[in-house]
Amino acid sequence: MRVLFIGDVVGKPGRKVLAGLLPSLKIELNADFVIINCENASSGKGLTIKSMEELFSLGIDGMTSGNHIWDKRDIYSAIGADNRIVRPQNMSASCPGQGHTIITSNEKKLGLLNLQGRVFMPPIDCPFMAADNILENFFMDNIPILVDFHAEATSEKTAMSRYLDGRVSALLGTHTHVQTSDETILPGGTAYITDVGMTGGHGGIIGNSTESVLPKYLTGMPSKFDVCDECLRINAVVIDIDDESSRAVDINRINEPF
Repeated sequence: MRVLFIGDVVGKPGRKVLAGLLPSLKIELNADFVIINCENASSGKGLTIKSMEELFSLGIDGMTSGNHIWDKRDIYSAIGADNRIVRPQNMSASCPGQGHTIITSNEKKLGLLNLQGRVFMPPIDCPFMAADNILENFFMDNIPILVDFHAEATSEKTAMSRYLDGRVSALLGTHTHVQTSDETILPGGTAYITDVGMTGGHGGIIGNSTESVLPKYLTGMPSKFDVCDECLRINAVVIDIDDESSRAVDINRINEPF
């Protein structure tokens, strides 16, 4: 099985990159599944139903998210009705939607689990305990499992990768929008990278324009961020998973200009 996972898609520029590059990438890579992190896909924060439909029309099989998933209110009903989208499992059980799912493509199945970190992040339930609960009680058919760990601290992401090594096929970090070069296959057969990166405008500051972000750092006052539309790139990883063992056998980064 081959899975293409695309890092945080940021605003209209990110959607533009996907529309332009994804069709040829899917053919070139012969990917069985295409998964994206969608939490910034609408105006840089959150996801609207319109953007969701646009993204699914490109042939995306599933979407993970993170702390910004609630920033556009009209997604509340959709995220509960469409099991192809997941929000962090360790959010309150009273939140709409689900944090785990199983998606099917080309007669193959892939488990998706979304978790959110706690270090330098909003208060949330323990992601380690949430992972244990789902892995013990939901994914029972020995299918490959991909985890999007949406977290700030490198140490927390690395700790989670070691904790889940051998129990999931891939543990992929998102949220910081800067692609790391530490992709590896851990001893237990779990593919890992600290951060997949972001898809959109790389000419500013983690997806937003330099001009709109700098005032916050210069004055300490609130500043309205505008999505960057310069230096468009796609950041992603491709993971190859053995069908019989569900262990990852290879992981490679993609960092290509549009």
